[in-house]
Amino acid sequence: MRQRTDIYFSADIEADGPVPGPYSMLSLGLAVAGSFDGLVFTPADPAERTFYAELKPISPDFDAEALAVSGLDRELLARQGREPAEAMTEAARWVRGAAGRMSPVFVAYPLGFDWMWCYWYFTRFAAGGSPFGHSRCLDLKTLYAARAGVPVTGAVKRAMPAELLSSRPHTHHALDDAIEQAELFINLMTWGVGRPDPDRRAGLPPGAGPEGSIGPTPIG
Repeated sequence: MRQRTDIYFSADIEADGPVPGPYSMLSLGLAVAGSFDGLVFTPADPAERTFYAELKPISPDFDAEALAVSGLDRELLARQGREPAEAMTEAARWVRGAAGRMSPVFVAYPLGFDWMWCYWYFTRFAAGGSPFGHSRCLDLKTLYAARAGVPVTGAVKRAMPAELLSSRPHTHHALDDAIEQAELFINLMTWGVGRPDPDRRAGLPPGAGPEGSIGPTPIG
């Protein structure tokens, strides 16, 4: 059976607390990062197709430290932010429109936080629910750990090769960070491709082994 092509959406959110429901998602940024048909990964310019929205808070509760990270004005958003149902319905419609016949996949670093918020908000507020279903998502932290052959606890940006990192600053503006993250994703998906080093075949890091298994190449 012919498999559908994946199209990847780099996502970033800013929130005023640790979990949705008691607290609120204040902004959402999405950027198309590329597609993969099972054989060829085709990168996209992540600044070319984007979505951004700032939302009204859904509860009076907030964590001051979490709110300070984004620098968003919660009182201003309460007056001028978009209604969550309107914003999430438009976001879902935009994702489906950008995907066309392809399968949209949610990409984040780390996945758990941003996916938790977006899935909850899409399910709670968007007409038609989540455009990513309940599980079409990819964690860049795990992807790097698998390709580099390091524990997940070691899959932190400060330990990654400079060639993988975006040159864009991390601003804590949801769209800026979604675009920055998309460049990390593209670099991970193309890491080592075309290099003569045999341990870099198919983008694997050095020492991946002759069968594509992570670890030292067997001797003898």
